[in-house]
Amino acid sequence: MTERKGDPPPVPEPLPVPVVDAHTHLDACGAKLSTDVSTMVDRAQRAGVTRVITVADDLDSAAWVAEASTWDDRVFAAVALHPTRTTSFSDADRETIERLARRPRVVCVGETGLDYYWDYAPPAAQQEAFRWHIDLAKRIGKPLMIHCRDAHEDVLRILTEEGAPSTVVFHCFSGDAAIARRCVDSGYVLSFAGTVTFRNAAALREAARLVPIEALLVETDAPFLTPHPFRGRPNEPYCAGYTVRDLARLRGADLSDLAAAISANADRLFRLGEVTAGDVDGPER
Repeated sequence: MTERKGDPPPVPEPLPVPVVDAHTHLDACGAKLSTDVSTMVDRAQRAGVTRVITVADDLDSAAWVAEASTWDDRVFAAVALHPTRTTSFSDADRETIERLARRPRVVCVGETGLDYYWDYAPPAAQQEAFRWHIDLAKRIGKPLMIHCRDAHEDVLRILTEEGAPSTVVFHCFSGDAAIARRCVDSGYVLSFAGTVTFRNAAALREAARLVPIEALLVETDAPFLTPHPFRGRPNEPYCAGYTVRDLARLRGADLSDLAAAISANADRLFRLGEVTAGDVDGPER
């Protein structure tokens, strides 16, 4: 990943209606202890980003996010093995992911999918792991959160072949308007990160204009993909406020209406309201 330089962006004015950061990486942002997590989420709350889903990309991160979600009632988790890390994916690894995914505050299986941009794992290994994660999401009845980079055709094909879970979220959607239409027609949800604010992302911005409001989420993917005009600087969940405002302008939408819809979508899709505050089924060792 490109190194992020400079000071973090200022915390923006609070949104008129609170939203959920549907995909962030609190550990990669530097959080280690419960106090770190609460400090980051406090900062996000000042911007109107009142809840976050922190997402794993390897087994150590999966154990951490599952535990961190019990430290603060505003934090939820998603676990999976990132496609770039699937060269070796043992039965023991699968057992660990499944055990963590069943924890009550883990609200999603992800991020999984395909990444043909980085040459870190063979496509065949990625596809096998992706199919397993699809099956896991269906077996435990939780949404599937997809990482897709330069691989839309294979991702859509495999979802069709395997039979998609009832809720599929394309995290950090990176396709154009045609791909967005195919996803929406299939009932999938598109989550937009700071990349949608980039002024050279014309195709992505056009896709964001056409997505029905009920199929739209917002995320930071922090610490990566800091929104315009702070591109390249450190990112945190509070920066979702910049993306929501930019999306409202892009779509010609009322900011309060858009923020309310994004929040309602996250509640509905991830069933956040069904997760009891402080839910925990014991620490992972």
